Amino acid sequence: MRARPKVALLIETSNGYARGLLQGIRAFVREHDPWSIYLSEHGRGEGCPRWFRRWKGDGILARVENEPMAQTIQATRLPAVDLSFALEHSPFPRVVTDSRAVTRLAAEHLLERGFKHFGFCGEDRYHWSKLRAAFFAAEIASAGYLCRIYPEASRGGAPDSWEGEIDAIVEWLRTLERPAGVMACYDIRGQQVIEACRRMGVGVPDEVAVVGVHNDELLCDLCDPPLTSVIPNARRAGYEAAAMLDRLLRGEPVAVESRYIEPIGIATRQSTDVVAVDDPKVSAAVRFMRENACTGITVSDVLRAVPMSRSMLERRFKQLLGCTPHEQILRIRIQRVKTMLSTTPLPLAVIAERAGFEHTEYLSVVFKRVTGRSPHAYRSESRAGIRADIAGAG
Repeated sequence: MRARPKVALLIETSNGYARGLLQGIRAFVREHDPWSIYLSEHGRGEGCPRWFRRWKGDGILARVENEPMAQTIQATRLPAVDLSFALEHSPFPRVVTDSRAVTRLAAEHLLERGFKHFGFCGEDRYHWSKLRAAFFAAEIASAGYLCRIYPEASRGGAPDSWEGEIDAIVEWLRTLERPAGVMACYDIRGQQVIEACRRMGVGVPDEVAVVGVHNDELLCDLCDPPLTSVIPNARRAGYEAAAMLDRLLRGEPVAVESRYIEPIGIATRQSTDVVAVDDPKVSAAVRFMRENACTGITVSDVLRAVPMSRSMLERRFKQLLGCTPHEQILRIRIQRVKTMLSTTPLPLAVIAERAGFEHTEYLSVVFKRVTGRSPHAYRSESRAGIRADIAGAG
């Protein structure tokens, strides 16, 4: 019999994303040969725990947040997989969230709400934050708008306290034209942006709409108003990283490169519950769509709820939101389908019905046209390793 590999998990337990990674790792181990797991409670950025320097094991799954941590892990000469993109160059193969896909979702979410002024609030100590800033600005530029990025290079060193960070964000927010859509590099930054708005007396979401990343539900719900956030597929990332380490432990070659995991979608909460267009009828039409798109409505139903000519509605949507009313309804439905495919075991026929599609075949055609994948392929990619986790719950 193969001896149980001893695996160290240098992954913080202090946030929802990291706990999702651990759940994915757990799912892999349940499906395959068991490991002896070494895990201690710690926060993000704390580096390697004291016990690790004397630890004698077989492999490592780590969130490598800084160079000293990378060097300590390298010194063990053990197989290791990195689950963070904090470093620009990692000496280990890694599995990380696809930041380009994350920023695309956030940009689309804010653009659909009619914003014309945008900001990105990041943290320069993380490489992935710099990437997201660049990707988000590019998405906004492709739509014909400009994006202001915090922190700006001219600001110098980062504030050394929570209060200092809030004060700096307040000063940056004063430079944004409003109403503005702001993407925060992750949920903690989103919380700070909302707090900065409160101190300025700026309304969220009416004057500044905020979207974060990681969908840490406790943190998002503690924000006032609750924070909209991009939902990463942390469980899949953890599962894929565990599978990669398993191959290394078996002596199989694994390239030192990054594997990118697409996010699931966006959890919409009050911080972006707004339509930032100076057209009451378009705003009313969009709200009606959000509330009823998955009940099978058509553009005719929208016109009955918000009376005007069809040509006028089409023209105003194109002018203000860059899409037709029909396209807006489909976007809402497809996002609902993505979420259900990723997070539930429901059959496609039930998903089609719940998303407002009369026929499963039509859903499949539209879904592939929009995403480039069939619903079955999308589910398989999104839910790798999660099925076992759900089956073992409770």
